[in-house]
Amino acid sequence: MRTSRTTAVAAVSAAVLLAAGCGEAGADPTPDAADGYPVTVTNCGVDVTFDAAPERVVLLKSAAVPYLHALGVMDRVTARAGQYPAEYYDEATLSELDRVPLLTDKTDTSGHLQISKEVVISQQPDLVLGEVDNLSRDTLSAVDIPLLEEPAMCPGSTAVPTFDDIYAQMRTYGEVFDRADEAAAAVTALEERMAQVQAQAEAGSGRTAAVLYPTVGGGVTYAYGTASMAHPQLEAAGFRNVFDDVPERVFEVTVEELLGRDPDVLVLLYSDGDPAAVEQGLTGLPGAENLAAVRNGDVLTQLFNFTEPPTPLSIDGLERIVQHFQAES
Repeated sequence: MRTSRTTAVAAVSAAVLLAAGCGEAGADPTPDAADGYPVTVTNCGVDVTFDAAPERVVLLKSAAVPYLHALGVMDRVTARAGQYPAEYYDEATLSELDRVPLLTDKTDTSGHLQISKEVVISQQPDLVLGEVDNLSRDTLSAVDIPLLEEPAMCPGSTAVPTFDDIYAQMRTYGEVFDRADEAAAAVTALEERMAQVQAQAEAGSGRTAAVLYPTVGGGVTYAYGTASMAHPQLEAAGFRNVFDDVPERVFEVTVEELLGRDPDVLVLLYSDGDPAAVEQGLTGLPGAENLAAVRNGDVLTQLFNFTEPPTPLSIDGLERIVQHFQAES
């Protein structure tokens, strides 16, 4: 496997080998080529080429897990790092994850994974999924290890996410792992689920909502605008995002601004820990008790990947939102 900058070199080498073998009876000009390969996908603006389906995958983020499970390739994951909350997964997926050695779940104060290049390289991966601050695509590319990131999390991404992104990413992984048929079946199942949950949603209810990420113990509260998956998720649930005029993905917000927009319901995201403490991180702020959603108890706290980035878990999160607030109404 290689990034596109090595493609020309590989092509020249292949041509030389082919010419050298022309006089040999029965010689296979491409003995190592797999059917359907090479495959090239574009990720974060970079072409990444695979000569064969990955066999040694290292996960540095959890977002790819539902895709890999749906495609039946979790057995290709040889190591993982980061956090994988059990609430995200069914029993079959949890069983698959339990068989994968955990390198580290150490994070810094902002929740970013801390892992060294040496630890990852020692696993001899032929694919790394998820880019972290201290282990970039360029760093891995220098030692010929390809990396794929979820498109919505690409540095500098300005694309507005939709549920169609989930289907597209499933097909991309299907192409990389030579699981096109499985990807097509998984997309069909996801589309059917979306149709069912949207039929249950209170379309046109007129209720407003906001998705927030509070800081436990007090401090900065973040809100999600139209460049986040939170926006189409709220729309699919039948709500109007009170921050539908903000073209950013995530931004700081004050209680005063929340009071000015006063959403009918609140969805609070968190990465780990006690959800009650997360809720208290918002409701404990001075003035937050005056928010309509807080007064009426219309608050749902759920794990971050149930909203972002766009993955099958975003559909799980949508189902949770619809079920929770329908029950409350």
